[in-house]
Amino acid sequence: MSEPDQDVKVVVHDAEPAPLIDELRRHHPDVSVMPCDSYDGLGAVLESFRPDVVFTVRFAGTPNFPTRELLGLSGPKWISVGGSGVDHLGQWDSRKTTVTNAAGVAAGMMAEYVMGSILHFTLDVPGLERDRENRIWAGRMMTPIEGKNLLIVGLGHSGEAIAKRAKAFGLRVTGVRAHPRATANVDQVYATGELKNLWADADFIVICAPLLEATRGLVNAAAFKVMKPGAVLVDISRGGIVCHSALLDALQSQRLAGAALDVFETEPLPAENPLWQLNNVLISPHCSSVFKGWELASVRMFADNLTRWRKGEALFNLVDPARGY
Repeated sequence: MSEPDQDVKVVVHDAEPAPLIDELRRHHPDVSVMPCDSYDGLGAVLESFRPDVVFTVRFAGTPNFPTRELLGLSGPKWISVGGSGVDHLGQWDSRKTTVTNAAGVAAGMMAEYVMGSILHFTLDVPGLERDRENRIWAGRMMTPIEGKNLLIVGLGHSGEAIAKRAKAFGLRVTGVRAHPRATANVDQVYATGELKNLWADADFIVICAPLLEATRGLVNAAAFKVMKPGAVLVDISRGGIVCHSALLDALQSQRLAGAALDVFETEPLPAENPLWQLNNVLISPHCSSVFKGWELASVRMFADNLTRWRKGEALFNLVDPARGY
């Protein structure tokens, strides 16, 4: 094992980089660190500082993200993405640039979002709220989820965390991943190509796959047509995997009982979008992975990886540009 490389320069790219830099220095007090708190300013920082590594958070959305600068001549050898998605980077030459992500850092929080969303609909929380507002005391039947089938599209860190919690609720869990293999808490695992045969049996469907050319538009009109009437969809993936025009039809016709949507093709979701008006939709502003301290947790993950990098060891959460995850 080699000794740590002492001459390392890191840029921390975030809206509020100071606390992240403080946390990084707790683990690596000897590295040179430069903050950058804007998209527009990153190019100049890269050109003047010439960092070895950039830890970057997509803090102002995807539009105008400085991908060209990060992957340009002044870009670093290693880009450490503070979240899990890397679709904003497009393609890169892995011979020149190493990319890692923070997949798993928010898996538990996202799994809680999913289970909360499912219970939101099965317990008819909106109906309970309407009765409370109108001071109506009416008899009700609760809808149990035990024994029902949950289909998880994407069995990465988040998918596995969802499966673990789903089993605690007594759900049958079916999962889909690009390369099927036995997975803890998942009863049956299938390849993505089998989805057309799985939609109809699912009471609850969770989309947590990465946005790739192969997954863009994956949940389309054909998929909604064969879904079980009364199913609930939860989308915590990336905007573009679920076709929202087809989803709107499925919700308005009440073929779907409801949908919890955390991601959208256009963010923020435009005020005129008809999804806002539907009572059977739960809308959240791409926050299922956001919790107090998540960025510090992501920096700690990065710090562990930086230790490996300085020792010449293999990095974890290495992203394959051909696969996109």
